Amino acid sequence: MSIQKSELILNKDGSIYHLNLLPEHISNTVIFVGDQDRVDQVTKHFDSIEFSIQKREFKTTTGVYKNNRLTVISTGIGPDNIDIVLNELDALVNIDFKTRNIKKEHTALSIVRIGTSGSLQKDIAVDTFLMSDYALDLNGMLQAYEINSIGHPTIENAFINHTNWSEKKAAPLLISSSSGLSKKFNSPQIKAGITATAGGFYGPQGRVLRLALQDAHLNAKIDSFNYEGKRITNLEMETSAIYGLSKLLGHHAVSMNAILANRANGTFSKNPTEVVENLIVYTLKKLVE
Repeated sequence: MSIQKSELILNKDGSIYHLNLLPEHISNTVIFVGDQDRVDQVTKHFDSIEFSIQKREFKTTTGVYKNNRLTVISTGIGPDNIDIVLNELDALVNIDFKTRNIKKEHTALSIVRIGTSGSLQKDIAVDTFLMSDYALDLNGMLQAYEINSIGHPTIENAFINHTNWSEKKAAPLLISSSSGLSKKFNSPQIKAGITATAGGFYGPQGRVLRLALQDAHLNAKIDSFNYEGKRITNLEMETSAIYGLSKLLGHHAVSMNAILANRANGTFSKNPTEVVENLIVYTLKKLVE
């Protein structure tokens, strides 16, 4: 049965609705960045540029780096944007836009996030490169999907008990990275841990301006959680959505984080632009090895 027009929305030129892309515009290896300006920070290292387009916060550039065709996309901020980007990327490779039918042969994308984040642990200093072995979803976007196959209930329940998690909030969900991609990017230069993904920047990450928090002690509880040596190392707004949707859709994903702030120590990087640039260079090198 073909997918209805209200579900798979295409533009007049046949491109996917939000990203404004046609299937031939993307590579099977995709780098995610949040900031649209960071797309150019990555692609300035490319040997050649094949295609570039922007619609809203979604900027896409495809080119060649050391004989490898790569695509870089800015996702904007938050799990809701990841829901748009990942579903539309999957549609580009796994749905026939002419017939609106799912293709018989599945195509798996390799997705690498290059992002910034704040550390929750004193020993993970600013300017560190951190790879998310796991992502802890605290925002609930993934609960709209059938997720029974991708979680880790034992660790999730331990976290719920440790934090006295409110029943009014979406249940936490722990998702692992792609083991193959994680091995590719691992090195003595990299720290690893559990990345928590919040649904907002202020209250959901424990920041107080004028509004009181539902649980003023939640950040301390998150910081102190430890399950058989697994700690929550950093907090951001995209990784769990990337990992969850990638698992559900049959893609591979890993998240690389430049630690710019340390919430435990109250410190911030003196050279954040340089740190992000170094992570971009590291990621590109490992991607094509």
